Amino acid sequence: MNYSNLILLSLLSVGVCTSLYAQENTISESSNASSLEETAPTHTRSQIIKDLKNIKVKDLKINANAAQPDPVKDPLQSLNRPIYSFNDMLDRNFLRPVAVQYREKTPEDVRGSYRQFRKNLGEPWNAVNQLIQGRPGRAAKTLGRFTINTLTTLGLADPASRLGLPTEEENFGVTLGYYGVPSGPFLMLPFFGPSTLRDGFGLAVDAQARPQKYVMDDQEGLYWSSNMLQAVDTRAQYLDLDQTLQGDQYAMIRDLYLQRKAFQIAEKKGDSADVSFIDDDSEDTPDENQNP
Repeated sequence: MNYSNLILLSLLSVGVCTSLYAQENTISESSNASSLEETAPTHTRSQIIKDLKNIKVKDLKINANAAQPDPVKDPLQSLNRPIYSFNDMLDRNFLRPVAVQYREKTPEDVRGSYRQFRKNLGEPWNAVNQLIQGRPGRAAKTLGRFTINTLTTLGLADPASRLGLPTEEENFGVTLGYYGVPSGPFLMLPFFGPSTLRDGFGLAVDAQARPQKYVMDDQEGLYWSSNMLQAVDTRAQYLDLDQTLQGDQYAMIRDLYLQRKAFQIAEKKGDSADVSFIDDDSEDTPDENQNP
């Protein structure tokens, strides 16, 4: 119980700060800025506090999926949306412009080799998760991939795939889901983006398992530069999807994230056909995920 309260308190602190920024940013662009500045931030803070007070322990134990109504899968929406606005501001003003220049000026072969190198570094952790999931055969294939790619190309290419050893990316959040740990409500994390309570915890574990953390232990500048380059490279991969996000972008990103996570976990269990997709119920609830 105390742990749940600590989580909610942390979310409240972050949410209030980011919601203040989001509200001030919106107000500054409004023609009635002077009249709104005094009321909007107070209303947002009070709404967040009210919603957090209404959260019960059972709400933290739900297994969120895209087909559920908003109050079930996203009870912290009043907190999540301001954080999304904050992330979107960072993306529009910094990350996306840098990613555009990165893609235009860096050859595709260079970007592909860099991406494959980072992916190869993550293969041992993929194998550890597969062992935890009770899939030693898949873990052996993953270690085989790592060995072949490292010895032949230093991880810069993927000859293992051509030998019938495709990659299967893992993270600790998926491993927890594999064993039936419920996702908890949807969360929008500052800087990191869409997540859930379970996946947020998994993200913290994954961060400790990254080899870069230990290889660059005494070189913090190089470590964070590496993280920034990874963020730019990842953003560059999704530039073409920007035009497909129309309408309520927050709701679309949330539902796509939940749908993808549910499919990842179900696929490993061999029951991916049972995953509920948004379109499955679209005739019954056409506007549920279009209007906030």
